Amino acid sequence: MLSEHHDIDHEFPEYHEKLEAMCAADAQFAAQVAKHDKIDNEIRELEEMGQPIADEEIEKMKYERAQLKDVIYARLRQG
Repeated sequence: MLSEHHDIDHEFPEYHEKLEAMCAADAQFAAQVAKHDKIDNEIRELEEMGQPIADEEIEKMKYERAQLKDVIYARLRQG
């Protein structure tokens, strides 16, 4: 099963320019975005290749991705 892309730029296209500016200006924010996108890529690869992974592990990864997305979205809205 092909999963959808959930990287931050795809999730919030209306914030594309702001996202780039904030990543350039704030290393911590850029690291959060990079971590989110790395987890998203790992999840997508695991799902596409049908890699053996415990359901608990992939759910843990999805939960971490969701938490990062919430933090990033809040920062984009306020900043």
